[in-house]
Amino acid sequence: MAVLPVFGVCVGGTTAKQKMNTNHIQYPTNTQSFFFIQALVEERSIYDRCGSKNMYLNFAVKTLKKLRDHGQFSDIKIPNGAGSVKSDEEKDFERTCCRCGDVFTVSSGKRRLKECNYHSGRVLEQKVPGGLEKRYSCCEGIVGSAGCQIAKLHVHDGRKEKLDGFVKTLIKSPPSDRNRGIYALDCDMCYTTQGLELTRVTVVDDKLQVVYDTFVKPDSEVVDYNTRFSGVTEDDLKNTTTTLQDVQAILLNLFSADTILIGHSLENDLFALKLIHDKVVDTSLIFPHRLGLPHKRALRSLMADYLMRIHQGDVDGHNSSEDAIACMELILWKVKEDNKRRK
Repeated sequence: MAVLPVFGVCVGGTTAKQKMNTNHIQYPTNTQSFFFIQALVEERSIYDRCGSKNMYLNFAVKTLKKLRDHGQFSDIKIPNGAGSVKSDEEKDFERTCCRCGDVFTVSSGKRRLKECNYHSGRVLEQKVPGGLEKRYSCCEGIVGSAGCQIAKLHVHDGRKEKLDGFVKTLIKSPPSDRNRGIYALDCDMCYTTQGLELTRVTVVDDKLQVVYDTFVKPDSEVVDYNTRFSGVTEDDLKNTTTTLQDVQAILLNLFSADTILIGHSLENDLFALKLIHDKVVDTSLIFPHRLGLPHKRALRSLMADYLMRIHQGDVDGHNSSEDAIACMELILWKVKEDNKRRK
């Protein structure tokens, strides 16, 4: 019987890997060994490229369905040349779409002209008789169902593939008033040929005043402006000349290593800015989800529950300044409430 590792499942063999741990799997012998190990390497690379568990799950479900539909769970035939190892150059042009989970190829800097059929919502678990049912929040479709959204092209995250250009906030002498600064920030990103890149950054102070707000020109060609979630359009960036390096220079001057930065899922904003900073306050952790990590509450939900206010992004579209102000207001509210309890 052939043993094929597919997304942690040894079809026809033992149980799946746990956290990519394959120590307990009995490796096949003879000619199958090479292909088995190659499959594990490919799976690991796909797992690392996936930006979220949802994307990895979508990819796994689609692959298993394809194998089932083609009757390839057993007696697998290896096509001619399947055992050949791809060159590094070929692998560099193979990407995993972070929206639908499909693998697509990039040739000479241009994407394959194929529509991306995906779900824009998160995977939600719901108790049903006999166990749990997983559905998408966008359309209530079950996991593995056809996407409810269509985009012209596939896109990929790409942030973990290019780790150069990071800067770290500097240690500075404290100002005369000893106030090292408290700021909230929010960033917007678009999809380019190199993955997610910064398109807008907004910084507000503890008086809820915007101290810095600018659109940013991505380094690479834009594939999808991600307007539905970012609020940034093609017209917004048409005459923009500000680069990521320009933004970093201004923020390094505004912040110090002792400045407190506030945001919602702040790691994404710092990654977009390529900024390393230690003193952070994350509203997604201060106001945790009842199920714990990796679940996180949406910012609009926190605003409704604690600030008794409707998130305007639900009505007029996303606005980075509103999100930054909301984060600052949530933390100020939290500080006041904690002080009340101490008295």
